[in-house]
Amino acid sequence: MKKALFLSIIFAVILSSCSSSKIAGTNNKKNASKADKIVRNALKFKGVKYKFGGTTKRGMDCSGVIYVAFGDENFQLPRISRDIAKRGHKISLSKTQKGDLLFFKTSNSRRSINHVGLIISKKKDQIRFIHATSSRGVIISSLLEKYWKKAFVKATKVL
Repeated sequence: MKKALFLSIIFAVILSSCSSSKIAGTNNKKNASKADKIVRNALKFKGVKYKFGGTTKRGMDCSGVIYVAFGDENFQLPRISRDIAKRGHKISLSKTQKGDLLFFKTSNSRRSINHVGLIISKKKDQIRFIHATSSRGVIISSLLEKYWKKAFVKATKVL
């Protein structure tokens, strides 16, 4: 009798510990914010080479990364940086969060926005973003870098 009771308790403990860990793992994915999911989608393309107009792992441009990352979460944005910049509302850098967008004008000869990045993290004054450059493909950069700081135009919240 004691042996059966002991085995029942052990069996119950094993079952409860397995189910709780499984539920915890499931809940983490379910509880991920829309911004977390979009950032995760974009990070899948880190290291992909640059391709003008590209939207696949064979090649991406900056707006392609944003278009696909948001689109995979059923959030439709235009395909071109300057058109994406017209969506959402402008926010100050101090109010930016993960999932917000940064827009740049990377050439003096250009009159309009021609580059976009997705904020992946923000700690104090350091804003890190994922984007695609023609020379290095899909990379993560910091807004503290002189080049990006100088080219920065605005930040927007679209979520």
